[in-house]
Amino acid sequence: MCPNHERLSDHGSSRRGFLFKLGLALNALGAVLVGIPVVGYILAPARRLGGQSWIKLGGVDAFPVGQTRFAHYENPFRVQWDGDSAKVACWVRRIDGQRFQVFAVNCAHLGCPVRWFPQSKLFMCPCHGGVYYEDGSRASGPPPRGLFEYEYEIREGQLWVRGGQLPTLAGQV
Repeated sequence: MCPNHERLSDHGSSRRGFLFKLGLALNALGAVLVGIPVVGYILAPARRLGGQSWIKLGGVDAFPVGQTRFAHYENPFRVQWDGDSAKVACWVRRIDGQRFQVFAVNCAHLGCPVRWFPQSKLFMCPCHGGVYYEDGSRASGPPPRGLFEYEYEIREGQLWVRGGQLPTLAGQV
């Protein structure tokens, strides 16, 4: 065996080892970059357990008896880049002294925002013509059910809603 051949063999082995290690490092980097979102997706439901909290909407006196008013709150589970989308809108109907209904602003059909028309005492969806009575029940159109309602509480003259997630059928028992 020639001495030059030994030197080339050592050099080739060293290059082969370097490329092998580089390949392992790039594969590990790729696995981490793909794995982080996958793990986040898998663990997201565990993070959302208890994903609701009580949020103050305002004083009870801000909502006159027999009227429906527009209100909004800041989503307590927001991230920096949410911006204005962290503001959650709702409709508050005061039935009498201590009885309220707080509706999600989204139509039960496809989620378009509904508007309140006090003259006719109806909520109407501009997207597909869904109509709801003032108590949130379905009046006509394509929605399969009434408006979704938030749980509420009155504490020391303040109206609080349980927010943080859009109320859905999954939350109803």
